[in-house]
Amino acid sequence: MHQLFHYINKYAIISQEDFKVFLSHFVQKKIPKKQYFLEEGEICRHMAFIVKGAMRQYYIDEKGVERIVNLYVENWWAADFESFVMHTPSIYSIDAWEDCEVLLISRENTLKLRNQCPAFNELLLRLDELNRITTQKRITYSISYTAEVRYKYFIDSFPYFVKRFPQHIIASYLGITKDTLSRVRKKMLEK
Repeated sequence: MHQLFHYINKYAIISQEDFKVFLSHFVQKKIPKKQYFLEEGEICRHMAFIVKGAMRQYYIDEKGVERIVNLYVENWWAADFESFVMHTPSIYSIDAWEDCEVLLISRENTLKLRNQCPAFNELLLRLDELNRITTQKRITYSISYTAEVRYKYFIDSFPYFVKRFPQHIIASYLGITKDTLSRVRKKMLEK
């Protein structure tokens, strides 16, 4: 649990005493590789803080093609936030790409914790800001730049993903085919 304590203190100041209150709202869970955290059609009832492992969020398009929306590793939060907040069925699935250890917090406990722990509100605010920035950059890169520029930005920004996920997953995340990604990688190696 030290990992979560240090994570929170990157974004907000929390005392050991407040952290005990904070932690009491979470449940530990192991999710084996290839098992679902969330399946399409379910309501996302928890946010997961990843202590160990890697997960992916995706949907299947009308042609049956898997489209990666998010990748998650240690010290990242995994959830379908629309489903979590709005209490609506998810259009996404989230599964464990590796064996995972997570800390789960329900929507109800999130709301309770907001009232009990000011550091949690600071954390949520900061995470929301960072998420908006990341989303804005991802949209800009995907509509404005070539596959090569997108991949370069991706490996510069998220080098740990490159080591944890195979090329076809990364290609889907970038919105390109795995053949295009192969060509881009080959071209970059030749430079």
